[in-house]
Amino acid sequence: MAFGAPSLKGRALRLLSQREHSRAELERKLSKYEEEPGTLARALDELAAKDFISEARVVQSVLHQRAARLGAARVRQELLHKGIAPAAVAEAVAGLRGSELERAREVWCRRFGTLPQDAAERAKQTRFLLARGFTCAVVGKVLRHDPDE
Repeated sequence: MAFGAPSLKGRALRLLSQREHSRAELERKLSKYEEEPGTLARALDELAAKDFISEARVVQSVLHQRAARLGAARVRQELLHKGIAPAAVAEAVAGLRGSELERAREVWCRRFGTLPQDAAERAKQTRFLLARGFTCAVVGKVLRHDPDE
């Protein structure tokens, strides 16, 4: 290790001080700094034992920051990309399904607020909502804007 270069644990703590990271994210970001095989795993094991790395906190952080603006499919994709266990992802996403229509309407209202007047505008609004991870069924309900549904 070069003089003055932060240790793997120091680099991990710096990353964790900025936001919650999963173990897989830390491994991905820090692997290029590992000089001896196994040192990164030991450093991350030590941080996990001290509860600096927590999969549950990563899930809660993503839900808190992203769920209001994204559909369940997109949140699921982000959690899986962060290396969260599929069972924890499924549980988190199941909790979002009940509010999917309400969240989609809020996102749509902030961006558009008026129903599409022609096919091109409908396609644009549909693409917007689908790109944010809302299901086709939910997008259809939002664009029909039937308040009884």
